[in-house]
Amino acid sequence: ATHREQMYVATQLAAHTPYRQWLDAAALSMVEEMIVTGAWWDHVDALATNHMGEMLRRSPDAIRPVMLAWAADPIERDGAMWRRRTSILCQLKYKAETDLDLLFHAIEESMGSKEFFLRKAIGWALREYAKTDADEVLAYVERHTDQLSGLSKREALKHLR
Repeated sequence: ATHREQMYVATQLAAHTPYRQWLDAAALSMVEEMIVTGAWWDHVDALATNHMGEMLRRSPDAIRPVMLAWAADPIERDGAMWRRRTSILCQLKYKAETDLDLLFHAIEESMGSKEFFLRKAIGWALREYAKTDADEVLAYVERHTDQLSGLSKREALKHLR
């Protein structure tokens, strides 16, 4: 894509019902390229929640290890922040099916970051999961209150207090 609008169209088409069948482990390198070249929240969040979320659901044995690796991506690596954000947000729509070990690993790898987009993603992921299990999120925030940023805590607890 040479223009941002082309990226938006490609992202929307790829998640459109007639074309979703391609969202499996074989598409990983293409989706990663879209994440790294898109490199902004509006594009990455759609890819994380729709595309990677679908790929993780369909191919957990192949995609879960990648999300674990992306969560710990060295921050100086090109696109690392967006891969980290993707690992945090990929289960946003999973509700009771959320793999808490994966979610908490992704969060904990970025907990100390000063990066706004990672802090916001942490809070958003916790807030969404709180709709399924508020007690778990409250306990998690309490256990990590000194490590979580104020932004992450505010977002996580937004609808709980």
